[in-house]
Amino acid sequence: MAVTRRQAEDALAAAGAAPDTRFPLYEAALSCALHEDSAREADAARRLVDEAQARLLDRLPKERPDDALGEALGGDLQLKGDLFTPDDPANADLIAVCDRRCGLSIALGLIYLEAGRRAGLSIAGVDFPGHFLLRVETSDGPVALDPFSGGDVVMPSELTRRALSAGLMPGVADRLDALMVPAGDRQIVLRLQSLIFIRAMRAGDYERAERAALRRGLLDPRDHRPWLDVATAREGQGRLAGALEALQRAKALGGLCASSAEWASLRVRRRLN
Repeated sequence: MAVTRRQAEDALAAAGAAPDTRFPLYEAALSCALHEDSAREADAARRLVDEAQARLLDRLPKERPDDALGEALGGDLQLKGDLFTPDDPANADLIAVCDRRCGLSIALGLIYLEAGRRAGLSIAGVDFPGHFLLRVETSDGPVALDPFSGGDVVMPSELTRRALSAGLMPGVADRLDALMVPAGDRQIVLRLQSLIFIRAMRAGDYERAERAALRRGLLDPRDHRPWLDVATAREGQGRLAGALEALQRAKALGGLCASSAEWASLRVRRRLN
């Protein structure tokens, strides 16, 4: 059943109010996609996870957890990264990713996480510098998987090479425990929305940027920073009164944002006058 954008916002607010231990990772990401384009349904995206779970359960008695994940999702279901149109907004939209079977690493990772956990695996996202990875617990210790490359295992030496390329210092880049720290589920969805915001701002699509920032505000209601981004996106649209409203909301959340919100409010007021 199709939902309205307002209903999607209600679902995001409910997810935002949930404790971290019960954050609805996959459904929250689907609500983000529906908020972006409510003229769609999420049933196909849910069915894809059902199929991924079934294929995974079929493989797990015979294969290692990391091998089963890669073969079931990257092999059987052909989930992979988009090498040809990486800047396509569809790559960050979970419903579109499920339909196209390709997208950004972090969006693909949502499918791996949901299917893997349903199948009883211990799996988490890893906020690796510049590239989202997965951490799968095995009898031999944690293993890193790359959902962008079809669930291939990333060897420790390759993790170090990538970390050095991303600018990490050698003393950190060669520490597997530091490179494989699990990311919280809420932070994964927030990171995806941040990517959407950044790309939309670069493209001058301020309306899409505003929606992505608003979703972050709903998913993490104690954080002032999304509302600063909402204000920036609204200012880009020339909606100065709306930008002021967002800045006041950021200021009301307190923290370190009060001075920056006050300065931004003054700038916007000057434009209004």
